[in-house]
Amino acid sequence: MIEPRHKQSIEPLKDKTMVRILFVCLGNICRSPAAQGVMQRLIDERKMSGNFMLDSAGTYAGHAGELPDKRMRVHAARRGYDLTHHSRPVRALDFEDFDLIIAMDDSNYESLKNMAPSVEAERKIVRMIDFCRLHPHYYAIPDPYYEGASGFELVLDLLEDACAGLLESFLT
Repeated sequence: MIEPRHKQSIEPLKDKTMVRILFVCLGNICRSPAAQGVMQRLIDERKMSGNFMLDSAGTYAGHAGELPDKRMRVHAARRGYDLTHHSRPVRALDFEDFDLIIAMDDSNYESLKNMAPSVEAERKIVRMIDFCRLHPHYYAIPDPYYEGASGFELVLDLLEDACAGLLESFLT
């Protein structure tokens, strides 16, 4: 099995009874709400909902208040995910409120690093792709917005893998 590259980043969180995770992409209408939905189902299936608090946000506020992109909702629904999150931008308070802030790509990662109010807050930021176990040849969760159906399916494949790896890293 391939170990997540950021295993050390979550090590201190393993002893917490409640872990607060924020998933972040650009507009918070495709990748991050899908990651939230995938992870929520995984923790619900393991009856661990009381151990995790999940949310998602975007580094761009232009879609604030919107539901996830309809195409993402359709593809996610085919896999049994109900994406009902309303888009919101990342807030300064998120760096205090969350234990782990997970970026979908390098651009989001760098934006979050630039927004972090302290070195301690910066340490909370990791890349989603680093928890993938079955797709080691990808370097980011790609934005499917302009990619068509195959792009949304790929994102869901990667997120299912990465969320399973993320959850496993808390359990081992």
